[in-house]
Formats: sequence, structure tokens, C-alpha cells
Amino acid sequence: MLTAELFTALVAFAFVSSITPGPNNLMLMTSGTNFGFVRTIPHMLGVSIGFMLMIVLVGAGLAKVFEIYPLAHTILKYASCAYLVWLAWRIATSAPPGAKGVEGRPEPMTFIQAALFQWVNPKAWTMALTAVSAYTLPADPIVSLLVVAAVFGAINLPSVGSWTLLGMQLRRFLNDPVRLRVFNVTMAVILVATLYPIVFAAPH
Repeated sequence: MLTAELFTALVAFAFVSSITPGPNNLMLMTSGTNFGFVRTIPHMLGVSIGFMLMIVLVGAGLAKVFEIYPLAHTILKYASCAYLVWLAWRIATSAPPGAKGVEGRPEPMTFIQAALFQWVNPKAWTMALTAVSAYTLPADPIVSLLVVAAVFGAINLPSVGSWTLLGMQLRRFLNDPVRLRVFNVTMAVILVATLYPIVFAAPH
């Protein structure tokens, strides 16, 4: 079982990594601004539950695959970056909510889409690999892995929810279509900027 010190460190890591800016939080803030809190709930649940499942599967042995086949990790990294660039473009060029007759009118991300998105989210991979390697115990791997997943589940949901609430508060200021467009383009640029340390990270 995790010691009190290790558990405290896990809680701190889960909070800091969940609350700091990243693709999930930026997209949730944008969704809160464009669609409101209630319509973003499936997105929030998909992020939290999808990430819990990711931790369990990574801990169950997926990390070993990357050790054996490092090329698989490289391919996944660049495919993930390409997908995030595409999502950023969709955010930047989306029509305002309620626009009629506009092809590609935006819709909030569904639960399944958000859960699957974790597998192409570079920050989520970093968080999951770090959590599994640093906070699971070789002497008690299953229980400690479930504890790590549960801690992230308990902390991640309110953390991502706070970003959705922030976006919803910005909605009053961004009720003008021009300001909303500027906001969406800015969020798209920041989303792409989060890829910099992933793409240009020094090889290990």
C-alpha cells in the first residue's frame, strides 16, 4: 500500500497536472464559452473517465510496448500532434453557436470522443506514464495502480470542471461574434503552442 508521503505526493502531482493548461483544459474552456456548462458535461466526464482507463491500461503493460518498440511511440507522438493541429483549426474556423445553415457548425465533444481523445493527447500520455512509473508499487502493482487511477479520477473531474466554468464566465464578455471569433482563434493558437515541448523535446 502507498505510504502517506507517497500518497500525498501523488495527490499533489494529480492536482498540478490536472489543473494546469493543456489540450483538455483549453478545449473545455472553449467548450464552456461556446456551449455552456451543461452541454460540456459529457466532454468533462469523457476526459476524467477516459484518463482513468488510460492509466489502468498503461499500468497493465502498454508502457512496455513503447520500450520494446520505440518507433511506435514516435509515430503516436506525431500522429497526436497532427490531430491536435486539426482540432485547433476546427476551433479557429468554427461558426458561432446558433449559426444557421453553416456547414461544420460546431457541436460539443461527446463522452466517447473525449475519452478516445486521451489516447492522442500528448499531455495525457506524459501524465499517465509518469503516474504509473512513479506511484505504483512493484510489490503491490494492482492495488497501487487502482489507487493511482482513483486519485486522478477524484481530482481530475473538479479540475477540468473549473476550466469549463471559467469558459462559461467568459461567455458574457464574448457574446459578440467578433470577440468570440478572436477568443476561438486565440485558443486554437495556444492549443498548437502546447505541442512545442512535445515536438521539440530532446530525444531520450
